[in-house]
Amino acid sequence: MACQGAPNGRGNATGAGADDVGSAVKAHFVLVPLMYQGHVIPAVDTALLLATHGALASVVVTPSNAARIRPTVDLARRSGLPIRLVELPLDCAAEGLPEGADDVDKIPPDLAPNYFRALALLAEPLERHLRAHPPYPTCIVSDFCHPWTVQVAANLNVPRLNFFSMCAFSLLCQHNVERYNSYDGVADDNEPVVVPGVEKRIEVTRAQAPGFFRAPGFEKLADEIEQAQGEADGAVVNSFLEMEPEYVAGYAAARKMKVWTIGPVSLYHQHAATLAKRGNTTTAIDADECLRWLEGKEPDTVLYVSFGSIVHADPKQVIELGLGLEGSGHPFVWVLKNPAQYGEDVREFLQDLEERVAGRGMLVRGWSPQVLILNHAAVGGFVTHCGWNSTMEAIAAGLPVVTWPHFSDQFLNEKLAVEVLGIGVSIGIKEPLMWMSKKEIVVGREVVEAAVRSIMDEGEEGNERRRKALALSEKARTAVQKGGSSLGNLLDLIKHFEVDVGGCTTN
Repeated sequence: MACQGAPNGRGNATGAGADDVGSAVKAHFVLVPLMYQGHVIPAVDTALLLATHGALASVVVTPSNAARIRPTVDLARRSGLPIRLVELPLDCAAEGLPEGADDVDKIPPDLAPNYFRALALLAEPLERHLRAHPPYPTCIVSDFCHPWTVQVAANLNVPRLNFFSMCAFSLLCQHNVERYNSYDGVADDNEPVVVPGVEKRIEVTRAQAPGFFRAPGFEKLADEIEQAQGEADGAVVNSFLEMEPEYVAGYAAARKMKVWTIGPVSLYHQHAATLAKRGNTTTAIDADECLRWLEGKEPDTVLYVSFGSIVHADPKQVIELGLGLEGSGHPFVWVLKNPAQYGEDVREFLQDLEERVAGRGMLVRGWSPQVLILNHAAVGGFVTHCGWNSTMEAIAAGLPVVTWPHFSDQFLNEKLAVEVLGIGVSIGIKEPLMWMSKKEIVVGREVVEAAVRSIMDEGEEGNERRRKALALSEKARTAVQKGGSSLGNLLDLIKHFEVDVGGCTTN
């Protein structure tokens, strides 16, 4: 039993002042996501899951992110769930950021290091808030990108868990190549090395898996993140045991800590209303309109194409991708995050393409209700940047994928999908293309067309990928149900950080 050291008896999570969340909660989890949509979305899903099973979940966000997720949280609160937002303003001026830069879409790429320094300034206001607003926290669940939460947890004398919106396979591979100095002696960043300490032969390059934030301007943060990962009291991972048991066990052993796999967290959302609100309230297309369009298509015939919330495709790539989709002959829904950023030539191309594929292709300019679309019977494949949220959502929906990684853990996620799980076809990208990069890597229309046909067309290989994807989907859904591994881990997580009437954890 470990006492939390709460002042004035506030360690009792059942005390008064719990922000109308009720008096029955025995555990209070404070989730601190990285303020990027790919991190915020699974953190909110996790908070909803914790609240559904009786814990109080507080989600710490800046104002722009609060505006995006408030409808989801408000809907949950109206249904009686103990969940709340902790909205803290970001001091942009202190780190030379433009006004409104708590919205990552408004941060110039060269100021990204400043943004992460500004996030660290949330430490003191967060600590003050948690001390002043009971119930006292019993656990901080921090995105691994926030090493500054180490001191917050220490000052509050509460445990801190790493939150990973990525898979154990990627975590273990990245950890091992660094732990065993696998890149020592390589000729260049594109020379492949074999990942040590894993049974299956996996090759990576330093360009594909350099280490988290191992980039110019982030050197200090990268070291702090690595140290904070090792000092955590455990890890919460958006994955499920049956998909990657050896990698979950391997990562837990390598880090010498307990790992709770609780995913796919997206499966919390079982209704169209919550699916449509998930992630962003300003969707570019009405959910009902999207469903009506899909209803007119045969099962498993529509391809969904989206590169997530960060990737900005090169103008030439937009045109080649569009022509490849058109040439494939398959119906498709193509999401373009911010087409207004492109010049008149690209905007005219998109308009002309939309006219040529009318009825067969839908272009969504902005945010889309992705999970709702992926789970529709008409959708049969997904062209993805291999962000883990999208990969996990495809797995939960039972869809094969065309993998098109750009940076970060996406190359390792591709290897999991293609080489380990056997549900993907690679588009062929071998080195990262960051949004700050001046390098031009353009995949031609013929390659796009061939990949689409490979993932969508019938045939022995295609049918085998689809069979494996459907089998994984069944395992994913079983994992989050009664008796499943992920639900069991979620309940164990809550129990592990419950408090007794004296304000002490019961683990």
